Amino acid sequence: MQSDETGDTDSLDPTERVAPTRTGPLAKSAAGTIGGPLGRHAQVGRQWFWTPLRIALLIGVLALTVSWFGKAACIQQYTNDQGQFELDWRTARPYIAMCYSDVVPLYTAEQLDKPDTFPYKTSWIDDEGKPTQQTRYMEYPVVTGLFQWINAKLAAGWLDLGLLSALPVAVYFNITAFWLALAWLITVWATMRTARRRPWDAILVAASPLVLVHAFTNFDALATAAAAAGMLAWARRKPVLAGVLIGFGGAAKFYPLFLLGALFVLCLRTGKLREWQRTTVAALATWLAVNAPIAWQYPEGWWEFFRRNTARAADTDSIYNVISGFSGWLGFDGPLGPWETPAVLNTVTAILFLIACAAVGWMALSAPTRPRLAQLGFLLVASFLLINKVWSPQYSLWLVPLAVLALPRWKILLAWMAVDALIWVPRMMYYLGVDHKGLPVEWFLGAVVVRDLVVIAVCAVVVYEIYHPERDLVRKFGDDDPAGGVLDGADDKFRLKARRAARLHPSP
Repeated sequence: MQSDETGDTDSLDPTERVAPTRTGPLAKSAAGTIGGPLGRHAQVGRQWFWTPLRIALLIGVLALTVSWFGKAACIQQYTNDQGQFELDWRTARPYIAMCYSDVVPLYTAEQLDKPDTFPYKTSWIDDEGKPTQQTRYMEYPVVTGLFQWINAKLAAGWLDLGLLSALPVAVYFNITAFWLALAWLITVWATMRTARRRPWDAILVAASPLVLVHAFTNFDALATAAAAAGMLAWARRKPVLAGVLIGFGGAAKFYPLFLLGALFVLCLRTGKLREWQRTTVAALATWLAVNAPIAWQYPEGWWEFFRRNTARAADTDSIYNVISGFSGWLGFDGPLGPWETPAVLNTVTAILFLIACAAVGWMALSAPTRPRLAQLGFLLVASFLLINKVWSPQYSLWLVPLAVLALPRWKILLAWMAVDALIWVPRMMYYLGVDHKGLPVEWFLGAVVVRDLVVIAVCAVVVYEIYHPERDLVRKFGDDDPAGGVLDGADDKFRLKARRAARLHPSP
């Protein structure tokens, strides 16, 4: 056995990799332009430099570069009549050029452009004198909020050096984009190393259409990097490190903590609850260690993230807004005043997600063959997005590494990613407005329906392969659960018997 830098485990012979040009219809047909599938006598793992990992990272850098150019139009500047630089957002440029990124307006909206501010301590008044007036603080979780603040300080320091003449917001965006790009490359790296015998699948993470559109739309790459690295640590049987990374990711965006639920039911089935306990304790301790100082010093500012998410109504991307837009339905709570909490909607979404979690848990404990960790993780996160009252476009990045590990079928994943990414077009045209030659809202709502149906279809394929493991491309070629760590190859200790299975196979 020889080790290399492909992302395989140290004991894995490179010749044991699953070659997509032999096993995947899309890769096999595409290989015709470069000489055909990998030959039977090809020397696999002998390249000293162009390993699969380095190729994937190079593709990731190219995709991220394209993504940056897609957003660069929104940091262009012009000279106004007073001879001063201004950000060129004239004539609805962010929507016409489709370059909108939350990073740019949040620089001033979150008071990051001011020298003597600190997230969660600094407050300001929005819509002063209007019915919507409210006191505001940093609206993001602690890791993401501090990430923004540090980048603002780095931008100020860079400008103080006098090396270039540019708007502070442009420098801030570029510094932020650099770190987000690095975070996504970590996501690619961790996914490849977790995939083990299928390193080439990570190319779907590196060059996903969703990365081209949303790598720099918001700050979600921080959470994907932590979640992917946490899964890798679990796969390497390092439960405490896995918990630390998952907890850190949960302090950036909440979704990495869903992995603890998937791990719980799988560890319950295999009798590995001690490892789950170590991971969970480490995750909660890390989350508390990050949040406690801010919550102690600035409780109102720390609570802002939870307050705003509780008080916000159904977002434009949610299924509830789609139903309302097409039917005229006023929602579960009826007409609401400015920032009036939609209590019924919040309750409904919470109950529906608990039902989805229970369904995934039942599946994990009753399926004839234990599901893989990535399969359950994907189903949990996808269920949350489908049920939740908010599905911001960049949230789809959460699904990318999980989908690649759960369902390495390139045609299906590329079709979903392309559909999801293309929603950006009717979204921007809807925001532009019909009066400015944009699209009516029905076009955008229709695209959301298509996106939801495609995600549901992908979930259905994952569920099908859970109950038909012989169709699972990971297990078909000899692996059990590459991301499973202590679960990989483990025997069942506890399993629920489905009634149908019990009728078909009665106990002797």
